[in-house]
Amino acid sequence: MQQFTNLLELEEMAREHLEPGAYDYIVGGADDEFSLRRNHEDFDRLVLRPRFLVDVSNVVCSTTVLGTPVSMPVLLAPAAGHKLCCEEGEAATARAAAEAGTLMILSTLATVGMEDVMAAAPGPKWFQLYVYQDREVTRHLVQRAEAAGYRGICMTVDVPFTGNRERDLRNAFTFPFPLANLAGMQLDTLPTGVVGDSSGLGNYVASKWDASLTWTDVDWLASITRLPVILKGIMTGEDARLSVEHGAAAVVVSNHGGRQLDSVESGIAALPEVAEAVEGRIEVLMDGGVRRGTDVLKALALGAGAVLIGRPYMYGLAVGGEAGVTRVLELLRRELRNAMALSGRPTISSIDASLVKRL
Repeated sequence: MQQFTNLLELEEMAREHLEPGAYDYIVGGADDEFSLRRNHEDFDRLVLRPRFLVDVSNVVCSTTVLGTPVSMPVLLAPAAGHKLCCEEGEAATARAAAEAGTLMILSTLATVGMEDVMAAAPGPKWFQLYVYQDREVTRHLVQRAEAAGYRGICMTVDVPFTGNRERDLRNAFTFPFPLANLAGMQLDTLPTGVVGDSSGLGNYVASKWDASLTWTDVDWLASITRLPVILKGIMTGEDARLSVEHGAAAVVVSNHGGRQLDSVESGIAALPEVAEAVEGRIEVLMDGGVRRGTDVLKALALGAGAVLIGRPYMYGLAVGGEAGVTRVLELLRRELRNAMALSGRPTISSIDASLVKRL
């Protein structure tokens, strides 16, 4: 494995290991990629206010997410197609997550089936759900996830259609691997080429996923599972309050990595509004642009219980397989512990809004 000393180095390193279309699919965003850039840049608009003469001889990064203990407040976000990066795909990612003592969220569009991912490694996992027009397909996925031992259903709400991902259009990108969770349902293969102004993935989403979803469908999802429902893609206080009203156990503040609607706020910018709106009634997570331990610290200070990372671990998977993902998580843990110590916050519970100031 190529050695790297921080996550910012990984993007260019991953380019050397990925087919160009796969690289652009992972790294790219929608339209002018404004929101993609803001996801990272907005962390730089926050500065830390350290406190000193605090006993930081024993810094503890562990916490819980929906009652599940994790070694640090960094989870692995759902990402499609891990076999684009590594032959073992999601199984390698699952082993790295288990070794790090954190939680993995498996995508509907995984290239290793949910049962095989669960068998590959112990450790807590959620299943990320896209809702298909055929509700029996959706019901079947949820029931399989519950039976396999997944601990939550993470419903993505911000993809009625795919964003305008021009890199994918230029590359006529499609997944070269079948979608393992949809095997046997005639839903496991994406179209090839470009039809109109849509890539293979865009055409798949438009023809298979349900663009008519409303809040009543959140109620329906909660009615067919005993697992907690997490809504991913919440960006406003209004939708955060509705999430509470419709029984969500948690929300993920996320602009889908800048891959859906461009010109929206970053996750870190939207986080305080969402956290204020839920008033502690449900848990709040956040993703988008996290590359440093100080980014994790800032998100926790603004109201997140934990952050999700996506692209960094996919880059690590491309560079070094399971060992690459392990290295990504080790670096974030080390940086977070160091940042907590140097800011006078020895525990997750000691991190609060007084730690940050906007420039």
